This record gives sequence, C-alpha cells and structure tokens, in this order.
Amino acid sequence: MASSPVIRSMDDSELARETLRGNTRSFELLVEKYYKVLFNTALRMLGDSEDARDVVQITFMKAYVKLNTFNPELKFFSWIYRIVIHESLNLLGRRKMQEPLGVDLREPSRDPEEECARSELSGAISAALLRLSPDKRLLVILRHFAGFSYDEMSAILGIPEQKVKSRLYSARRSLGALLVGRSATA
Repeated sequence: MASSPVIRSMDDSELARETLRGNTRSFELLVEKYYKVLFNTALRMLGDSEDARDVVQITFMKAYVKLNTFNPELKFFSWIYRIVIHESLNLLGRRKMQEPLGVDLREPSRDPEEECARSELSGAISAALLRLSPDKRLLVILRHFAGFSYDEMSAILGIPEQKVKSRLYSARRSLGALLVGRSATA
C-alpha cells in the first residue's frame, strides 16, 4: 500500500501522533526509517544477527504499545534508540556466553592481502568489543559505529555529557588494552 505524499513528508512526532490516531501506515514509515540503524546497533551489541532481529522486533512492538508515553517535544529517534539499547542489554543479561561476530560487515576488497588484513582487524575488533562490559560496549558503539555526538549520547543514556566523555575514555582504554592483548576481560 503506497502512502500519501503528505504522510511521507511528516516528521517523526507527527507520524507518532498519526499512529495514535489509528493510522498504522504512519508507524510503518517509522519502522522503515529506523529499522536498519536499530538493527546495526543491536547486532554490534549482541554479535548475532538472529538475536538482533528479535531485539529490533521487540523494540518496535514495545514502541507501538507505549507510543502514548512518547514526548513529542523530544526526538523520537532518541526515545526508540533507548528502547533498543535496553532490550539488547536485557538479552545480554539473560545470555551469559558471548561469541565473536559471525557476520561479515565489510564491503569486499579487490586485493586478497588487503582483504585478509581487513578481515583479521575486523574480527579482532568484533571480538574485543564483545569482551567489553555491555556498558562500555554501548558507549563505543554509540560514538564510533552509530556516530552520535556527546550531546546525543547524553540524551540517549540519560547521563550528563561530562560523564559520557569520562566513561567513553575508559571504554576506549579497555578496548585498546584488549586489542593489544594486555587484558583478558574489560
């Protein structure tokens, strides 16, 4: 079903209001807009594409059910991003074992030697990320994979910007230690 140009031109808050009025296509547009970024975040947090899909599905279901709690004065993306983070952390809490990513997230390279080096580096980073505590991993993902500013991270995490910077510094040091093999866990 094609959506009208009016619905497609609405901002997130307007789409949320329209959804609350019973227009489910408005919510479908929010899903289309944010699925990929939420999936990538969940994948980086969990290291498993099936778990990431499940978490994103749960995230959208919870967002739909709790949409009346969304404050349109704030960014919808920050609100739903917080849900996917909490759902990812909940799953990590239920799942004690952590495994390296088994998903190839890189674009193919033409040079086999370069491809091999990239593969080794990507694997090392993925494995080190998964060895970080969930809180530290989340900070690294938000900043370096999702590209959020400190201010945006502060809003998503609900902590002051200075604490974001301090905790990210600690997370980076732990990640660096893991990458050079100085620490078994972080």
